Amino acid sequence: MSEFVYRFYRRLTRAPDLVCFRVVVEESDLFIWAESELREEAERYLLHHRRLLEDFISRHPRFATTFVPYPVPEEVPWVVRLMAEAAIKAGVGPMAAVAGAIAEAVGKELFRHTGEIIVENGGDIFLRSSKERVVGLFAGHSPLSGRIAFRLPPTGDGGLGICTSSATVGPSYSAGRADAAVILAEGGALADAAATALGNRLKGPEDIEISLQRALEIPGVLGAAAVMGEVLGLAGQMELVRA
Repeated sequence: MSEFVYRFYRRLTRAPDLVCFRVVVEESDLFIWAESELREEAERYLLHHRRLLEDFISRHPRFATTFVPYPVPEEVPWVVRLMAEAAIKAGVGPMAAVAGAIAEAVGKELFRHTGEIIVENGGDIFLRSSKERVVGLFAGHSPLSGRIAFRLPPTGDGGLGICTSSATVGPSYSAGRADAAVILAEGGALADAAATALGNRLKGPEDIEISLQRALEIPGVLGAAAVMGEVLGLAGQMELVRA
């Protein structure tokens, strides 16, 4: 996704009760909201998990290229385990979960410093919040883009992930044609992987209903949404509000 798009949707974000800051390490570009400025801590955690992931990929290069689940040894870094397990549940390659996994890994590390935390990584979000939050939808050239949003209830201690896959926005590969395939799940890695799986199935508006139901069959997926042009589908715990 271009720097312009990053700045576009980040300019629209609001969380008046939290402090926001940005952390960038190579391809990882995180926008974070917390109860206090935690840039130094977040950067340290991001570097740590990126280094572990890069080291694993250097020894298992197919992990980074396969489009199907990749079995990993018992003793692997936590971020690798997050990606591998999410990929198995969703039936996709592990790199389909990378943005959500990095957001989740950094977010959970920051639990020790803040009660409220929102980590956005390329449009994929991991959050823990005691308050209701509203997450807007960016769906490229769809007329629904920027006009609707999802209301999220308080998350509980473990946090939630809400991630989007798109065939028309950003550089990530999708086998489908959706402007937006959105998943709410019990974790950032799972939400990211399941969003990719949902997006891959959406070839046309006629695929929306069955694809959303299949997404809800993935253990840990709480809600799903799909946008194709002017057509919107919702399933599970996705409460729609005006943006």
